[in-house]
Amino acid sequence: MRKVFLPISATAVLLSSAAAFAAAQPVNMLAAENFYGDVAEQIGGTDVRVVSILKNPDQDPHEFEASPSTARAVSAAKLVIYNGADYDPWIDKMLAASPSSDRTAIVAADLAHKKSGDNPHLWYNPNTVIAVAQAVAADLGKTDPGHKAEYDARLQAFITSMKPLQQKITELHAKYGGTMVTATEPVFGYMAEALDLKMRNQRFQLAVMNDTEPSASDIAEFENDLKNRQVKVLFYNSQVSDDLTKRLLDLANASHVPVVGVTETEPPGTNYQTWMMSQLDALEKALSSQQ
Repeated sequence: MRKVFLPISATAVLLSSAAAFAAAQPVNMLAAENFYGDVAEQIGGTDVRVVSILKNPDQDPHEFEASPSTARAVSAAKLVIYNGADYDPWIDKMLAASPSSDRTAIVAADLAHKKSGDNPHLWYNPNTVIAVAQAVAADLGKTDPGHKAEYDARLQAFITSMKPLQQKITELHAKYGGTMVTATEPVFGYMAEALDLKMRNQRFQLAVMNDTEPSASDIAEFENDLKNRQVKVLFYNSQVSDDLTKRLLDLANASHVPVVGVTETEPPGTNYQTWMMSQLDALEKALSSQQ
């Protein structure tokens, strides 16, 4: 077969065109949870393509089972974001099963200096989410340096957009700090800390989080707190329904203790900022009714 040799100038043009085509393609990203996917989209804009795995508001994240399509999405991703701290162990397995030197992983637990056994609901700390956004911008700038300026600009816009939420936290902290509250699970835990709310029944919450049965004494203490109105608000995970949670909700309602539902998945049609703000608004309404 006769070989065809291209002039050096033509070869350079082809290589340049290939590089330009690659640079024009969105960066494939995967987020284990949709709130991290939302942050990635806010930073990446049209320069990224984000697949979020846990996004169904009617699904209990703890019962998620990865599928072959999830494995394919992980394999195709250049940048993966997940929670860590044993919240999403399936992603670790998938990353190990599909190793790639071209893939970068951002783990929120590492950024927050949290480990196995700690409360894994890290996204309820806005500072952790800002740290994730900063890591996303930094890694995208390395993966796609041609759009680094855009990523940096979107990061600054994201940080600015978080200020009303941070201001709301400051206001509620000043007004309601020290208030006794309780919860069926520690989903809202980090936000409660930021607000200086005093969380009761934490042994009960840890038992539920670890999928074990709370002790009879812990259940009795929880029920007494509601009956005697020792707490001003009951938080519950609205994505989880079981007989014990329903019993506590009924008791709270009977005892005139306001109930505030929180979720582990960002609701459709919102972003992280509006999602958190809506829950703080619901909390403020509940607390103000107790004064």
